[in-house]
Amino acid sequence: MSDFTMINCCLILGACLLSSQAVWSQRVRVEYEVTSYPNGSVNLRCEFTNSGTTKLTQVSWMFERVEGDRHNIAVFHPQYGASFPNKDFEGRVQFTQGSLENPSIRIDKLRMADAGRYICEYATYPSGNEQGTTTLIMLAKPKNSATAIPVQAGSSEVVVARCEAAQGKPEATISWITTIAGRYNHTSVPELDGTVTVKSEYRMVPTPAENGKDITCLVNQRTQNEPKAFPLKLVVEYPPTVTIEGYDNNWYMGRTDAVLICQADANPEPTDVTWTAASGQLPPSVRVDQNRLLVRKVDETVNTTFVCEVKNSLGSGKKELSATVIDQPLSNASLAGPVIGGIIAAIIILCLIGAGVAMYRKRSQSTANGEGPPKHKPPPPMKSGSSTEMLNKPQDKATTITETQPLSNYMTTNYYETNSAEPVTDLDDDNMGPPANGGTPNVWDGSGHPPEKDESTDETLPPYEPADLNDIQASPANITREESFMSQPMLV
Repeated sequence: MSDFTMINCCLILGACLLSSQAVWSQRVRVEYEVTSYPNGSVNLRCEFTNSGTTKLTQVSWMFERVEGDRHNIAVFHPQYGASFPNKDFEGRVQFTQGSLENPSIRIDKLRMADAGRYICEYATYPSGNEQGTTTLIMLAKPKNSATAIPVQAGSSEVVVARCEAAQGKPEATISWITTIAGRYNHTSVPELDGTVTVKSEYRMVPTPAENGKDITCLVNQRTQNEPKAFPLKLVVEYPPTVTIEGYDNNWYMGRTDAVLICQADANPEPTDVTWTAASGQLPPSVRVDQNRLLVRKVDETVNTTFVCEVKNSLGSGKKELSATVIDQPLSNASLAGPVIGGIIAAIIILCLIGAGVAMYRKRSQSTANGEGPPKHKPPPPMKSGSSTEMLNKPQDKATTITETQPLSNYMTTNYYETNSAEPVTDLDDDNMGPPANGGTPNVWDGSGHPPEKDESTDETLPPYEPADLNDIQASPANITREESFMSQPMLV
């Protein structure tokens, strides 16, 4: 037999033994786990089922706080009755029915130290001892608390809030909810009774801007239906920061009831506000009412610098304001001038931006529609006297080239200047000399073209006869504006 076969046989035998034990242990029915709280009570149920021919002789309850360390706390014998040998449970444990078939017990005045394993064990004949185990979990609701710690503004990291879940079981978890930049830590301290105290501290560098900001501590623990929230507000202390309000640059001679207000941002609250003048004593026309400085009538004496100083328990802060007395009050137009000027400037800028965007879009559309500059190369100038040169032909009305007129239409048509009935005269120097036939002008036929000669034989060619316009228009060699104005080659 191979080693592999022997291993399989051993595994099967072990499984059979475990199954057999499980079948026997199922006859002692108990609860797998129960929970309770300190000073409360708990029922530990036990029942022997399907006894058949098995004889029950005695049942015992044993307590196991640590693995392997068992102590009898209750024994029931059908002849001798109940017995409670453990002094730690004396007066706190009792049988609920007092029978071998159902030897359930009740434990009162529970303590945290009562948490552990409770074994209900039967002495039977002939199968021997059979048992079932129940685990008692002691729960303790934590004592939750949270507080914000007053701190002074500075550059060092300090604890600004603390949260605690004391004497809880199982151990609680603590988290923080805030928008303030910082960090937190946790510490767990086991107590003598088996509970755990959890503490958490939130740390940050405090500044005046963080004073009054929200921060929330969340405590989560098994005994609570939902996390317990503790909303807090940070307390950051700092000396006063002072500002003066109410001055409008319009203190003119004779004005009454001008007011300056001294505002201070401080924590704790300011305890003292003092008004003084840089030149010494306050002018006679000035009256002080706490943080308000009242000028009953503006004159030359208030043309000075006023100083407001505010104090609290952490220090003091001051602010100066130089008042200027003018002869005449400022008009509303003068006061509103800068505002109106700014509005007009903004409108002009917006209009310029809009015009630029419109021009850009128009140019983009023209480019997309092919309306840009022509892409063809203009025709080169034609040499005077060439056989393909087009000469002027007197007409009553000027002929204008249009975008859709075929090129063939211009082969027998003279060019005229726009808005002119006279033909354009060719001023080429070659055409200004005497006639080539000894002074007698060439006789033209009715076609409007001079007689041409063959350059090789010097013979006069037949008169020029223009082609039928209908045939020319039917030709596919039509030309558009965007194409070259060069005519097709002509055979002479």
